[in-house]
Amino acid sequence: MGALREKDDRDRVWEALDNSDMYVVAQTAPAVRVALGEEFGMPVGTNVEGKMVSALKRLGFDKVFDTDFAADLTIIEEGTELLGRIKNGGKLPMITSCSPGWIKYCEHYHNDFLDNLSSCKSPHQMLGALTKSYYAEKMGIDPKKIFVVSIMPCTAKKFESGREELEVDGFRDVDAVITTRELARMIKEARMDFGTLEDSKFDKVMGESTGAAVIFGATGGVMEAALRTVADILTGQDLKDIDYNPVRGLEGIKEAAVKIGDLEVKVAVAHGTANAGKLLDKVRNGEADYHFIEVMGCPGGCINGGGQPIIIDKEKTEEVCRKRAQGLYTMDAEMPLRKSHKNPEIKALYDEYLGEANGHKAHHLLHTHYVKRERV
Repeated sequence: MGALREKDDRDRVWEALDNSDMYVVAQTAPAVRVALGEEFGMPVGTNVEGKMVSALKRLGFDKVFDTDFAADLTIIEEGTELLGRIKNGGKLPMITSCSPGWIKYCEHYHNDFLDNLSSCKSPHQMLGALTKSYYAEKMGIDPKKIFVVSIMPCTAKKFESGREELEVDGFRDVDAVITTRELARMIKEARMDFGTLEDSKFDKVMGESTGAAVIFGATGGVMEAALRTVADILTGQDLKDIDYNPVRGLEGIKEAAVKIGDLEVKVAVAHGTANAGKLLDKVRNGEADYHFIEVMGCPGGCINGGGQPIIIDKEKTEEVCRKRAQGLYTMDAEMPLRKSHKNPEIKALYDEYLGEANGHKAHHLLHTHYVKRERV
C-alpha cells in the first residue's frame, strides 16, 4: 500500500503550525490551484488560487508564497545556463531538472546524461533556500526558526526535499512536503467551507509571478517559458508573439525548431518516463540533435502528478489533463506579465541579493548536482 499512497506529512505540518516558536511558510505549485477545487466539488480545471491562499492563511501559516515566483527564477537561471552552453560549447542538449521523478529515473537508468541535466534546483527547492536566506535576512528572522512547507502536485517532491544535496549552510531548503490531496484533508479537518472563502493574494517579496511560471504545471510549459525569455535575450527585443504552440499538448514526444534571430533552437518535450527513455535513446544513437529538452516524469506533467485529486475513471484521464492544463493556459493569457524576466520581484532579488544570473551566490543557493545510482 505504501507504493500506492503518499507518505502523509500532515502531522508534522500541524505540529509546526502549533509551535509558536516556529515561523511557518507555505508555498504552492502552479498545478495545485487548478486541481484543489475538485476535492470540494468544483469543476475540473477551476482556478481556486485566491481561496487556496485564504485557506492556508486560516490554517495558520505566517506567510504564503507562490512557487510560481521561483518558477520565474528557474527560467532566468536555466535560460542563462542554456545560452552559456550554446555560446561556450557546453554540454548539449541541456535537459530540464524540475521533475524529481525524472531526475531519479535519469540517475538510475540514463546516468550517461547526468552532465546534460541543468544544475538548477527545482522551483520549490529554490524558494525554500531563498526563504531561509534572502527573506530571513530581509525580515530579520532567524533561519533556524523558519519551517518551509511545499504544497505540491507530486509525491516525488517528498523524496526530493530529503536529498542531502538540497540544503544550504546546514539548512534544509524545504522541511515538509504535502500534496494537493493532503492540503484538502487539512482544510476539511479545520472545518472550513472552502467554496465560500474570500479570495486572498500571495504575500509579497516572493509572491509575484508571471504567466510563464503558471504554465510550468503542464507538459511543455517549462520549455515555452524558457523560450519566451531566451528569445528576448537573443533578439534584444520585447517580442509579442510568445505562444509556442508546437510544445503544447499531450503527445508523448513533441519536437520543434524555433527560429530566434539568427539561431535555430532545436527543442523536444517528453512526459512520462517511457517517452523520456525513447527520446534519450534517439539522442544517444545520433538520430536526433537538440539544444534543449524538457522532461516531466508524469504523463501530462504536474497537472497529473501523483499527489493530485485521483481520477477515478481512467478513461477520462486525458480529458481531465486537458481541462487542468487549459486552466493554466487561461491564467497565463490573462496575466499582465507573461515573461519571467519581466517579474519585478525577480529583478529586485538580483539587484538586492543575488547579483548576476548563474553567478557565485546564485549557484550557492539555487543550483545542485546529481548522483550516479545503481539500477533498481
